[in-house]
Amino acid sequence: MITDKQTDWFIFYKDQLVLHKDEEHYLIPSGAEAPIGIDSFFEADMPDGSVVRIAAVNEAASLPGSCIWIGLRASYDLLDEAVYHRAGKAFELCHWDLHSRFCPACGNPTAHKAPIMKQCTACGYQIFPAVSPAVIVLIRKGEELLLVHARNFRGTFYGLVAGFLETGETLEQCVAREVLEETGLTIQNITYFGNQPWPFPSQLMIGFFADYAGGELKLQDEELSAGAFFTKANLPELPRKLSLARKMIDHWIET
Repeated sequence: MITDKQTDWFIFYKDQLVLHKDEEHYLIPSGAEAPIGIDSFFEADMPDGSVVRIAAVNEAASLPGSCIWIGLRASYDLLDEAVYHRAGKAFELCHWDLHSRFCPACGNPTAHKAPIMKQCTACGYQIFPAVSPAVIVLIRKGEELLLVHARNFRGTFYGLVAGFLETGETLEQCVAREVLEETGLTIQNITYFGNQPWPFPSQLMIGFFADYAGGELKLQDEELSAGAFFTKANLPELPRKLSLARKMIDHWIET
């Protein structure tokens, strides 16, 4: 597809992203023409003020020799961090576009009315990208921290207790509830650490530190397959560095 201006193209097949290799670097394809055939695209604003084009394809089509398909998570190791975060936003918007083609109120088709707003063609209902807040907590017990392996983890690494915010909860209430539900432990001294957009597909991870207050570790079987308190000297495999969980664990190790 040819357009009238140069732009970056974020093209996805499921969670696979097209990257262009320029000498020793991997980049987002850029140009007036999409690097592969696409049926349609939409434009979106990025935090840096740029406007990009986003498209989804139904199959992982063959690519020019300078391009590759790569998973969004894996692209973190190849892209500049700021570019990776742009790709994450593009993926979230792509997911929203694919899942908002019909009105949830009356079932009729929707149409783009603004970069991040669609409107029902029949009843006028407006749809914006939804973000799901989720908390993640590092629990300290003396010189140890709690690490768990969730059943939905893609790998053998251990991470932190996490869960989604429920209607009517504060973030701190959510932290305490998720810890109690998943581990049987009570906590205290809940303090904010930081946050991170997590585009798998559309979450905001909000990190907290807390101290063990009481209880015996009893894992929620349907959520967690393993968990224990670890010292800095006997840590298991940790999450990849792209995650907020790893940033929190690294901070604990360094302090």
